[in-house]
Amino acid sequence: MKLNQYILASFFSALISGCASSLIDVKEGSSNVNVSTANKVTNCESKGAVTTSVLSKVWFVNRSVETVEENLLQMAKNAAIESGANTLVKGESQKIGERSFSLYHCR
Repeated sequence: MKLNQYILASFFSALISGCASSLIDVKEGSSNVNVSTANKVTNCESKGAVTTSVLSKVWFVNRSVETVEENLLQMAKNAAIESGANTLVKGESQKIGERSFSLYHCR
């Protein structure tokens, strides 16, 4: 009986973990937002900053770092669209599942 419970729990954890990425909205135009470095945005207009966060763990299953970073980037691109920015600069990450971004409008 314990084996069946473990298999069932593993199945639902994998299902929920996979669905977590699909719950992130992709705003129209976000694919046009560029990722740059701080030294390349010196002539751009600052549009502020945003800190994004997503789940890095679903139940007892850790999500891959790559997937978490992709989700953080998508959320930052969405925020850029909302603030009129077209360029992001990645900031620090204090912990897995959280990252800050600076937003810029570059010509």
